[in-house]
Amino acid sequence: MAITTTRTFSDLDGLFGINPRTKDVALKTDDNAIRTSFRNLILTKHFERPFHPEIGCQIHNLLFENDHPTTLLVVERAIRDTITKFEPRVILLAVNVNSLDNNEVNIAIEYKIKNTEVPRTFTTTFTRVR
Repeated sequence: MAITTTRTFSDLDGLFGINPRTKDVALKTDDNAIRTSFRNLILTKHFERPFHPEIGCQIHNLLFENDHPTTLLVVERAIRDTITKFEPRVILLAVNVNSLDNNEVNIAIEYKIKNTEVPRTFTTTFTRVR
């Protein structure tokens, strides 16, 4: 008889809400925790986190480059490298980057949580604001 164990991934809620039952800081679990982690990793610039200058993504620098297919490939590679290095809870399936217009980039990340077989998709849009 095989015993299967499932592991639940959890992170603190960034808003530091209170769990009404335990009166402790609320947690985000599994897919919600991973989606928040993706957003945080992509939005973090290199050298922004004290004592961890290696954590981050160069997407901020690339948003102001010319709208060219090569730039989109570099953005895709930067996101792929960041998630592969700093998010060990997922198996990365694909990263798709599309330019919506000159000021927006649409990002779709396909992944599987390591203990599951269900593929999931995280989508977000980044806009340059200068």
